[in-house]
Amino acid sequence: MLGMIINEKELKELEYMIKKEMDELIFDLEDTRIDIIVKKAMYDRYQVLFQLFRRVATEQEVLKYIPNYKF
Repeated sequence: MLGMIINEKELKELEYMIKKEMDELIFDLEDTRIDIIVKKAMYDRYQVLFQLFRRVATEQEVLKYIPNYKF
């Protein structure tokens, strides 16, 4: 287990970066041209990012990004 001490500004920046990355992944997961194997890897990455996001975001923000993609 690791810990970090960050201020409010850094917390908001971290939240912003994670949200943008998750938005990109959501967009790509909806692309029909991408192979299912690649989508599975992208979804695995999304799950990791979502777990990080849960630690820094408000409950309302987290609800917007709950993974609902099924293979």
